[in-house]
Amino acid sequence: MPAKYIFVTGGVVSSLGKGLAAASIGCLLESRGIKVNLMKFDPYLNVDPGTMSPFQHGEVFVTDDGAETDLDLGHYERFTHARLSRDNNWTTGRIYEQIIAKERRGDYLGKTVQVIPHVTNEIKTAMKKVAQDTDVVIVEIGGTVGDIESLPFMEAIRQMRQELGREQTLFVHVTLVPFIAAAQELKTKPTQHSVKELLSIGIQPDILLCRTDRFLSKEIKSKIALFCNVAEEAVITAKDVASVYEVPLVFANENVDTLALKYLHIQAKDRDLANWEDVVHRVYNPKDTVTIGIVGKYVEYEDSYKSLKEALVHGALAHNLKLQLNWIEAEGLETGDQSYEAQLEDYDGLLVPGGFGKRGIEGMLIAIRYAREKRVPYFGICLGMQTACIEYARNVVGLEEANSSEFDPATPHRVIYKLRELRGVEELGGTMRLGAWTCKIEAGTLAHRIYGTLEISERHRHRYEFNREYEEPLTAAGLKISGATPDGTYVEMVELPDHPHFIGCQFHPEFKSKPLEPHPLFRSFIGAAYEHGLKRKAQKETAEVEMFHRPERVAHR
Repeated sequence: MPAKYIFVTGGVVSSLGKGLAAASIGCLLESRGIKVNLMKFDPYLNVDPGTMSPFQHGEVFVTDDGAETDLDLGHYERFTHARLSRDNNWTTGRIYEQIIAKERRGDYLGKTVQVIPHVTNEIKTAMKKVAQDTDVVIVEIGGTVGDIESLPFMEAIRQMRQELGREQTLFVHVTLVPFIAAAQELKTKPTQHSVKELLSIGIQPDILLCRTDRFLSKEIKSKIALFCNVAEEAVITAKDVASVYEVPLVFANENVDTLALKYLHIQAKDRDLANWEDVVHRVYNPKDTVTIGIVGKYVEYEDSYKSLKEALVHGALAHNLKLQLNWIEAEGLETGDQSYEAQLEDYDGLLVPGGFGKRGIEGMLIAIRYAREKRVPYFGICLGMQTACIEYARNVVGLEEANSSEFDPATPHRVIYKLRELRGVEELGGTMRLGAWTCKIEAGTLAHRIYGTLEISERHRHRYEFNREYEEPLTAAGLKISGATPDGTYVEMVELPDHPHFIGCQFHPEFKSKPLEPHPLFRSFIGAAYEHGLKRKAQKETAEVEMFHRPERVAHR
């Protein structure tokens, strides 16, 4: 049977949660035995988000095949079992790049190349490509209805319904029903105008997901149904929740999956969300709290570290803990005095994530040295591993000017330098070491204990590597290289055997973590951090008791 399609669009304002809505629908359909695939179309002209600023775009999510994609693909993978690739994320720039290449080759046989049919046909071809061996493809259209940039994608999905019919296609529109405090009323007019905009381009939504901070009354639902020409049962309360992992349960309570299956004429088994309900139960019923400090350079925009934050949450859930996450601006540690200790002393664990450029590096090195010397659990990811090696070279081995050639091209000790195959390559887009690569782990190491295996595959996104010319002096001083590529070319993991938990990896394990399957590195780091926190609290309490019972205090009393 050919795959069916669910198209998810958004109206009124951006950031309404279309990606989470698509992922949650996928989660619900999977719970009923339906095989799903998900994809996103982004209307911007960049070929991919790989060269875009984290402040503008947020995180770049990397797939196994090395595609640099939108962060919503992270939601898709965390909420479902779909394994995504570059075919699951298309931008206007990439669509046009393909069309222009075809035109230059003469593929169009001299015809005038136009938005209709050439652009829309390319979009439809992309959708059909991911529909192989799948029951339902969920397609998210980025941006907001009415944007000029998204019109070709809207036209393409309109044509899909014309070609496939109503039993093969479903339109889900995410819209806003704001509560106006001054009037003490929910207002439906934004939703009405949003649907009117959709209707003007020939799309009638089948289901409305109404983002709101409270449940919609029957009267409000009836009003929206009347003015938007949808069934009342299809007006869904997409209520704000404290945890994104509750969204599938909210949708289940509103019978979104039942409605979708009904409209698509699909027979499915009963819903089974027991594992998901257990995750949400642990989210709201933790046994204790663990406090982690992330020392980064994009901390004022948390979407830059979206998968990282979620992976830490997963690690905490594995121990039934609540994650208290604090973002520490790396540059703020570069004060030149000891004030950084006051900023770092209250954390159970410290983490330095990935990033590019020189800004904040010295602050990261200060945090790493603090974690190493104070025996605070440390986890370095990508740049966090590289800076850990630089810190060790400077402060343990004695190579005071050790650095990365990325930060100081003239450094006499290039502990970190540009990937060998990239020397002479100056283009930025798609020129890094990207995607899944195999790593061999050394037996008996912390990495081995964490993974429980000697071979792993993890996703990468980096331009610089550990310089193995400095392997001997660093390992002689105590640094352990615990993971490398099978051919020994690249160092993938380092650790400190005499430290409670100090580990760095060149790859990005956050991209493979899921709430139902927490990544081993995050599970281990959070566990070590929690143990450290318990010891720290016990020592503090002991010190307070001893101070209270000091002879001078007793005499004074």
